Amino acid sequence: MAIRLGILGAGARGSDTYGRWALERPGRASIAAVADPVPHRRDRLADAGGVPAAHRYPDWRDLVADAAATGLDALVIALPDRLHIEAALAAVETGLPILLEKPAATTPEDLEALAEAARDRKARIWVSHVMRYQPFWLAIRRIVDSGAVGRLVTMRIEENIGFWHYAHSYVRGNWRSLAVSSPMVLAKTCHDLDVIRWFAGESPATVASAGSLSYFRPENAPEGAPDHCLDGCPAADSCPFYAPRYYVAALADRDGWPVALLGDDPSPEGRLEALRRGPYGRCVFRCDNDVVDHQQTVVAFPGGLTATLSTSAFTGQNTRTVRLTGTAGEIAGNLRTGALEVDLFSPTAVLPVVPGARAGTGFTREPMGHRVFEYYAGPVDADGEPDDRGHSGGDAALIDAFVTALEGGESAASDLEAALDSHRMAFAAERARLERRTILWEAM
Repeated sequence: MAIRLGILGAGARGSDTYGRWALERPGRASIAAVADPVPHRRDRLADAGGVPAAHRYPDWRDLVADAAATGLDALVIALPDRLHIEAALAAVETGLPILLEKPAATTPEDLEALAEAARDRKARIWVSHVMRYQPFWLAIRRIVDSGAVGRLVTMRIEENIGFWHYAHSYVRGNWRSLAVSSPMVLAKTCHDLDVIRWFAGESPATVASAGSLSYFRPENAPEGAPDHCLDGCPAADSCPFYAPRYYVAALADRDGWPVALLGDDPSPEGRLEALRRGPYGRCVFRCDNDVVDHQQTVVAFPGGLTATLSTSAFTGQNTRTVRLTGTAGEIAGNLRTGALEVDLFSPTAVLPVVPGARAGTGFTREPMGHRVFEYYAGPVDADGEPDDRGHSGGDAALIDAFVTALEGGESAASDLEAALDSHRMAFAAERARLERRTILWEAM
């Protein structure tokens, strides 16, 4: 029998990610209840899933209260960030398995309250750290675990947000403000910190970080720039962030994310009208944003691994690049292309079989003659671009793992404490940035 899901939040993640997966696999999962305060979002997802009127809720609290009577098998929490903790704590009390959108909590105190509640109730919680499920990272993990590159010594991740994506989400959008969301190192890069923690296999020893909001500020606005781009901006032709160029011209053929956030009318006229007074048409130098536009974090682990995470708004590509060095080799990769390069120092080292990855052309690096192997891991389209909506295969694999565990009656989720460590690392990084000092993990 299909797993009956109650979905809290019918926005982009609730509908386009979790809801869509269930709709496309009716034999494995069904949408049994939907909660969202916006009627058209709630009804759009509920109509698609055939949800009865009685199981459509304006308030998520009512859905949780009715969970037993509705016969739900699991809860999916995809509400705005600030609501995650209240909903998660309420969901824990139902005893149902929970798929919790990140961040699990937006303050250290709330995070520890969730951790304590989960321990007390032996809650089954999956945090949606999708990078662990991407074929790209799974391939890297398999190579590292094989021992081919020796003991892991350093790990470097570059989170290239993309200038347009940063402007959309962190200047004009829902994650622009600490008051309504959380620090960018948590909202955006807890995925990356989770991967670092996953490879380390232990909690950190120290965390240090530096960064600031240096560019998207009023003093950097072009002379005469209005509050909204369409109010006659004199820099319209030259500004990289001129909203109509992005939402109306560049994305003319797209009506999903990010265009869907403008409003219900995806026509050129509808988009322009939404930009005239809506948040996504604002001048990026005249918004109420206060999160950093660049940050670098260094994490050291007791076992000797050191990891760096560099995040920047000022990149052309919207992707992640990585380099891991070990005592017997190194791995470099680019998520956008799925390309991996494995450089082995030992002439006798053997690479493992990497399921789902196709081998490229290998070569010998001179002058020392050590071998380099190439792989391609992860779904990409004809242009080599990953499926942005699916987080390069991670979304579907995460939900599949969640439903598979429920189908098998699994009594416990994957390591929740390790998943929450990524949030603790983010809070430590923000504290280190603000206080300009290294944070000792044992003193937290």
